[in-house]
Amino acid sequence: MAIIKLNATQALTGALPAISGASLTGLVTDSGLASQQVFTSSGTWTKPTGITKVKVYVTGGGAGGGGGDASTNTGGGGGAGGTAIEIIDVSGVSSVTVTVGSNGSGGAAGTAGTDGGTSSFGSYCSATGGNAGGYWNANTQTGRGGSATGGDINIDGGDGAMPHPHDASDDGQSGHGGESFWGGGGQGAFGASGYQRSNSTNGEARPGRAYGSGGGGGGHNGNVSAPGNDGKAGVVVVEEYK
Repeated sequence: MAIIKLNATQALTGALPAISGASLTGLVTDSGLASQQVFTSSGTWTKPTGITKVKVYVTGGGAGGGGGDASTNTGGGGGAGGTAIEIIDVSGVSSVTVTVGSNGSGGAAGTAGTDGGTSSFGSYCSATGGNAGGYWNANTQTGRGGSATGGDINIDGGDGAMPHPHDASDDGQSGHGGESFWGGGGQGAFGASGYQRSNSTNGEARPGRAYGSGGGGGGHNGNVSAPGNDGKAGVVVVEEYK
């Protein structure tokens, strides 16, 4: 067979031969992230056509903050829900039950809030809700973050801040809600007007801000006490891959 040598100054001319891909095998087309489903309430995940793997983020509900007590002590922040992250082969799966943990409620004046609920993606992975915020003279540790199991990565939720006692110099700072994987919790009540939960300009406790975050603790003013605020419900995010 003759070999033709071209120097750098010579140009190739003529038509190139057609290339057929009919005999090529093993190629992957249209791979990668195809779609996403976000569950803010419990339901069923149904696999779209062509999906072979999912990456799930499962976050438990945030707990409610504790209420300030009648002795003019402030409330603690609610804990955030934990988060499990897992990549799952769903080639042989058509649907999965999804549970989204509810948010905990803020405690009435002088009482603890309530815990957040557990979230799960079938039996694959789950994350518990945060522990309720308490109040200063309850003499117990409160507002602990939730945990997670079954994920490739398991992340504890952030703890809610403990409350502070009232003293003669100020009205104390209530505890902030714990941070979740998705972001920050509710601010605790502060200042002399922190008991006025109904007025957003007067320093009352705020509810959890991001999915699974804890609510802020309630405040007080003299002998008047106020409730903590609610945590934020959990979430399940399903990223779908071909």
